[in-house]
Amino acid sequence: MGSDSVDVLTSTKPTPIPSQEEDPPNPSTALLSFDTEDSSSTTTPHQKPTTTILFISLLLLTCTTLAAAVAFAFLFFSSASQSTTTTATATATAANIETTARPLTKLQKPVVLLISSDGFRFGYQFKTPTPNIHRLISNGTEAELGLIPVFPTLTFPNHYSIVTGLYPAYHGIINNHFVDPYTGDTFTMGSHEPKWWLGEPLWETVVNHGLKAATYFWPGSEVKKGSWTCPLNFCRNYNGSVPFEERVDTVLNYFDLPNSEIPVFMTLYFEDPDHQGHQVGPDDPEITDAVARIDRMIGKLIEGLEKRGVFEDVTIILVGDHGMVGTCDKKLIFLEDLAPWIEIPKSWIQSYTPLLAIRPPSSVSLADVVAKMNEGLSSGKVQNGNRLKVYLKEELPGRLHYAASDRIPPIIGLLEEGFKVEQKESKRQECGGAHGYDNAIFSMRTIFIGHGPQFARGRKVPSFENVQIYNLVTSILNIQGAANNGTALFPTSILLSSP
Repeated sequence: MGSDSVDVLTSTKPTPIPSQEEDPPNPSTALLSFDTEDSSSTTTPHQKPTTTILFISLLLLTCTTLAAAVAFAFLFFSSASQSTTTTATATATAANIETTARPLTKLQKPVVLLISSDGFRFGYQFKTPTPNIHRLISNGTEAELGLIPVFPTLTFPNHYSIVTGLYPAYHGIINNHFVDPYTGDTFTMGSHEPKWWLGEPLWETVVNHGLKAATYFWPGSEVKKGSWTCPLNFCRNYNGSVPFEERVDTVLNYFDLPNSEIPVFMTLYFEDPDHQGHQVGPDDPEITDAVARIDRMIGKLIEGLEKRGVFEDVTIILVGDHGMVGTCDKKLIFLEDLAPWIEIPKSWIQSYTPLLAIRPPSSVSLADVVAKMNEGLSSGKVQNGNRLKVYLKEELPGRLHYAASDRIPPIIGLLEEGFKVEQKESKRQECGGAHGYDNAIFSMRTIFIGHGPQFARGRKVPSFENVQIYNLVTSILNIQGAANNGTALFPTSILLSSP
């Protein structure tokens, strides 16, 4: 009931009957309208004025009470009628669910801005007030329980899976660091030679269709491959010292170009909160500050798009590449502890944590290595040994899609959440955060938020793998994509139909 209704009731409310503690000595005095003397006695002349006054008082009280009752009845039925109307309106609104994409009002064609907040674990959006991120959520479509990264849940494999729709075994970036088994060349995060980067990323697909793309610090975007030349002013070589604000301003400036010159696909990358997560883990106040900073950048972006009158036209897809979990040195497994069963030389190891990757010499039996390692790990005599399981890559769970590439070492060890592998014990003490674990682990999940003309407002969808995003973007842009591991019909399950 509204404040106006409260005021009406207050103004017509009769004087309350005194509580028991405030009653006069004769409790019947306030209840009787006649002489309080014995009713059987004769009324004398000097008592008449008192009786008259009491009668008038009671009459006034009765009238006031009746008026209040009438007012209350009016308000009650008025409120009930209003409530019925509100319920009917809500029902009508619920029935009027968006099914058709909203038309563009200022841009000539769809524009997709793909934003990555590195290491933004699902749930971080609740660590601190994030009004701008939640504005996108409230008015867009969100993966309700987060976006599922590909395995291994590392930065470069996942960023390239997002823009190619391919699992790492097919796009070639199987780790942040790895060795080509044929040439002996080493891939690092600074390797820009096209030979490493397979598949067709979105910026290349867009250019193939005669359209413009712009990238700002997305892994693989500096690689000149196919039709993509990393054009000046539309492609930035990675430089982590560039302020986040400058990155946002650069993207906003693209919308100041003539309508026909605006890139239809753009990427924007932020290192946070991954940077802090590795140093302090996912539960430190530094993470809270980093998340708040990302939200401010989203707010700056929204404000700039609104000033240009294109916010509702632009499709914003906000994602992360993986989650984060806390680690500590008490959660360690040392390969030297396996010596009673098998020696694992350091030269065999291509990565330790959180993905153990082993490539023994060709003269060594791979099956024998796996069997002896697992025997030692399950013996109960190796510290935390039961937290690591070693596989021939062909025997890894199929859901990981991590076998169909010679770049993947033949022996892979899967660690439980938060555990690490080292060659030998040391006195180094470290607590921080890590990722790269099995993508079925919930802490590895990140966020997906889609906002724009083809995303329904306030919709929640089930979690899905990030290889689906490639087809999602090509569908929004209405262009034909390259072959990929995503599902062709996935976009129809998440996007509004075209008008």
